[in-house]
Amino acid sequence: MTVTRGAEAVELLARLTAGDPGLWPAGNVSPDRLGWLGVPERMRAEAADLTSWAAGIDASKIVLLGMGGSSLGPEVLRSAVGSDRLVVLDTTEPETVASIDSTDAFFLVSSKSGTTLEVMALLAHFWERVPDGRRYAAITDPGTPLADMAADGGFNRVFLNPGDIGGRYSVLSYFGLVPAALCGVDVADLCERALATDAKAAVELGLAAGRAAQQGRDKLTVVVPDRFAAFGLWVEQLVAESTGKHGKGCIPVPTTEMEAGDDRYVVALEVGDPLDLGGEFYRWEIAVAIAGHTLGVDPFDEPDVAVAKANTAKVLASLPLPHVPSADPAGVTEWLAGQLQPGDYVSVQAYLPYRHGDALDRVRQSLRDGIGGAAVTAGYGPRYLHSTGQLHKGGPPTVVAVQLVPRTPAPSLPVPSHPYDFNTLIAAQALGDYQSLLDRGRRVRRFAVDDLNEVR
Repeated sequence: MTVTRGAEAVELLARLTAGDPGLWPAGNVSPDRLGWLGVPERMRAEAADLTSWAAGIDASKIVLLGMGGSSLGPEVLRSAVGSDRLVVLDTTEPETVASIDSTDAFFLVSSKSGTTLEVMALLAHFWERVPDGRRYAAITDPGTPLADMAADGGFNRVFLNPGDIGGRYSVLSYFGLVPAALCGVDVADLCERALATDAKAAVELGLAAGRAAQQGRDKLTVVVPDRFAAFGLWVEQLVAESTGKHGKGCIPVPTTEMEAGDDRYVVALEVGDPLDLGGEFYRWEIAVAIAGHTLGVDPFDEPDVAVAKANTAKVLASLPLPHVPSADPAGVTEWLAGQLQPGDYVSVQAYLPYRHGDALDRVRQSLRDGIGGAAVTAGYGPRYLHSTGQLHKGGPPTVVAVQLVPRTPAPSLPVPSHPYDFNTLIAAQALGDYQSLLDRGRRVRRFAVDDLNEVR
C-alpha cells in the first residue's frame, strides 16, 4: 500500500506529540528533551506573571549573560521589535565585554547547566563591578550551581526552566521569554502564535529538508526578510547542532537575498509581524526534529560540541598559549579556491569584537561571490562553538573553515578569580576549536586581521 506524504506527516506528527523515542536511533536522548513541545501552553499561562515582573525592573539596560542557542532567541526578538534596552552578551571577546556600561544595568544570567564557562566568567566580571543581587536574575535548570549561587547571592529572581528542554529548543521557555518580556514583547500573544502553528506543514518541511539533504541538496538556504535577519542566527544553530552528526546533516545557510545552486534547498521565510516569530520558532523546532528522523540522527544530542571545550581546557591548563601561525587575510579567496570541491561549503569563524556588525555578513557575501556562489556561512566565536560547531566536526566532511583572529589584541581585561584574562580565554577557545577541526581532518586556516575589510 502506498502511503501519501500527507498521511506520513500525520503519522509522524502523532508519534512526535506522543513523545515516541522510536522516531530516532536507539539510545537517543529524546525522553529527556521533549519538554519544548508543551512549553508554549505552559508559558502562555505564566505570561501575566512574567509581564508584571518585567514591569517592575526599572533599569535602563538589560544585559543578558549567555552562550549558545538559548541566547540567540532573545537576540532575534530584541532585533525584531527594535529594542535598544536589551544587550545580548554572548562572547568572551574583551573589547566587547569592556564596552558594556554597567551603570543602571540589570543582569540576566542564563545557563541551562549553571556551569557554562563563558557565562561564569562574565558573571565574575560584572559581579565585581555590581555586587548587588537585586540587580540580577538567573535562568537555569533546577538544582544547578547557578541556582544555588543565585539563592545565596540574593538575586532578584531565579527562573527554573523545565529540565527536559535543551538550549537550542528553549526559545519559547524562560530562556527566551524572560528577556522578551523585558523588551516589551507580548509573550502571551507570542505563545498564542506558536500554538496556532500548522504542525502538519512543519512536519512536511522537516521531511522535505531531510530528503533534500539525502539527495545532495544539503545546503538548507533560509531566506529571511532584512527586518528579521537575526532569525537566521537562531535557525542556523537549531538546524546545524540538531542534524550535523555522524557524517550527516542539513547545512543551514541563512541569507537575506536569494542564493541558488545545485546543492541548495531553499526555504523563504514570510514574516510580517514580530509576534509571528512565535509560530516560526515552533514550526522550525518541529521541522528539525523530523529532519533528524529522516536523516537517522538524534536531533537532541550534541556529541561533538564537547570536543572544542575539552581542547580549550587543555590549552588553559598549560599556559602560556602556544604560537599558531596566521596567514595574510588578503589571501583568503585564493586559499579557498585551492581547497573547494563540488558540494563543499565555507565556514567563516570570527573571534573578533562585535563592533564589526554587518561587516561580517559583507565578508560572507564577498567570499561567496569570489568563489563562484558556493555556500558560505559566517559566525562569531566562541558563540558558535556551542551550536553550529557541532556541524563542523560531526557533520559532512565538506566544510572549509576560515578562522579570523585579531592581529592586535585588545587591552587586557582580567577574569576575576581566574588565572587568565578574557584575551587569553578567547584565544584558548579559538585554539581549541582549531585543533578540534584538525583532529577531525577538516580543512582550516587561521588569518589575523585588525579590520574585516582586509579579508579578500
